[in-house]
Amino acid sequence: MTMTDVRNTRSIARTARSAAGLAACILLTAVSVGTARAADWPTIPVLRGTIGAVDWNGFIVGGQMGVGISDAAFGSSTQDMVAYILRNTTIENEQSPSSWTTLPSQIGHLTSYGGFVGYNTMWGQIVLGVEGAYNVVSGSASSASDSIGRQFTTSDGFDNNVDIAASSSIKLNDYGTLRGRVGYAFGQFLPYATVGAAVGRFDYAVTASVYGYGVPTGSTGQPFCISGSYPNCTWTTQTDQKSDAIAAGLEVGLGLDVAITPNIFLRGEWEFIAFAPIHGIDYNMNTARAGIGVKF
Repeated sequence: MTMTDVRNTRSIARTARSAAGLAACILLTAVSVGTARAADWPTIPVLRGTIGAVDWNGFIVGGQMGVGISDAAFGSSTQDMVAYILRNTTIENEQSPSSWTTLPSQIGHLTSYGGFVGYNTMWGQIVLGVEGAYNVVSGSASSASDSIGRQFTTSDGFDNNVDIAASSSIKLNDYGTLRGRVGYAFGQFLPYATVGAAVGRFDYAVTASVYGYGVPTGSTGQPFCISGSYPNCTWTTQTDQKSDAIAAGLEVGLGLDVAITPNIFLRGEWEFIAFAPIHGIDYNMNTARAGIGVKF
C-alpha cells in the first residue's frame, strides 16, 4: 500500500465517522427532545415523553444538510480521444492503447444542503410515499493526472514506443432526486427505504496526449511518428470540457423519521447515488444527512 493509499484510507475513515455522527445526531436529538422538554412545558401533552402513534398521511416539506464521500473513476475518460488520435493504425488495431487505464480513481469529500417535498399514504402501519428533493453541493471537485508508456512489436514488423499523458477533472454542482419511499411506522418512529432516479449537473474537463514512433525490426521500412516527422516526433492532444453537463442516475437510501410533534419530525438518512458516465467518468456518492420537516 502506497502513502497515497494510506492517506486516502484515513481520509475516508474520517469522513465516514463524520457522516455517521451526523446521522446519529438527529436520532439522539429526537430521543432527548420529548423527555428534556416535558418538564419545561408540562401542559403540552405532545412533549410528555413519547407522543404515541403518529398519523403519517399527508404532504411533507422540509430542509436538510449532509456530508458525503464521492468516488470518481477516471480510467475510461480518455478512451475515445486516444482511439481518435490512433485511428486507422496497426498500433490501435493490435494493441488498443485507447483501452489502457491511464488515470486512477479519486475519492472526494463533499457537503450539501437543500430541501424536500413529498406525500405519504398510510396503510395500517405501512407508509408509502413519493418524494422530490434538490441539493446544492460544495467541495465535490475531483481530478487526476498521470501517464503510461509501452513498447511492443506489431505484425507489420515495427518496434513501437507509445506514451499517453492524460488529465481529467469533474465537479458536481447540484442534483435533484425523485424517489419512492416505503416505511413501517411504530410509535413516533418511521424507518424507511427509498429507491428512485437522480439528475446531476456537472462541470468536467478531459485532456489526452499521445506520443509515439515505430522503428522497423528488419532492413526494410522507414521509421515513422504518430505525429510529426521522425526523429522529431511531436505530441498530439485532444481536449474536451463542458460546464453544466447533465447526467441521470439511480438513487437508493435508508432513513428514519422521528415525530417530535404530530406535525413536525426530524430525519436521519443515508443515500447512495450512482450517475451514468460523464465523458467516460463514473461518478457515485454516499451521503449522510440530517433534516427537519413539517407534515400537513
